[in-house]
Amino acid sequence: MKRIVMVDEDDNPIGLEEKEKCHEGDGILHRAFLGMVFNDKCEILLARRGQSKKLWPGWWDGTVASHPSEGESYEQAVARRLREELGIEAREMKFLFKFRYQARYGAVGSENELCAVLAVRVGSDRICPNPEEVSEVRFADPRKLAGEAAGLYCPWFLLALENIDLNPLEICESFS
Repeated sequence: MKRIVMVDEDDNPIGLEEKEKCHEGDGILHRAFLGMVFNDKCEILLARRGQSKKLWPGWWDGTVASHPSEGESYEQAVARRLREELGIEAREMKFLFKFRYQARYGAVGSENELCAVLAVRVGSDRICPNPEEVSEVRFADPRKLAGEAAGLYCPWFLLALENIDLNPLEICESFS
């Protein structure tokens, strides 16, 4: 059983707990990340969560979202999940911000996370989705996503888009 890092409000680790337990009921505050791959047109690579996911199966998400392992940096965790979920290698990353949120998925469980958001450039356009993790991918202009139906996108991704409050071109231009 995978164990994830529980944290306090300041993102200080306070222990490890089984992933399933962290997502029961209202959840236990734990560390998470959202890594968003931007292409040369400043579009975000979206990934539709696989149907085997317990929470929000089949919903669209920012490129990769998960939990760092104990002792793993946010950057290392994003790079790991990009390889595992999409078969792509991170070339460059920029930390954008962190935010805390809690969201329930009906009676199934919830997220209670302190989520770091990172922008990513990759070394290749070749994407090989792992069907256990991702059912579909597409690029989208982040400025147009806010107007789409909220029921299509994972809540943490929508919150991240609201918190970016930056022109995507500024994010893309920040890469060397």
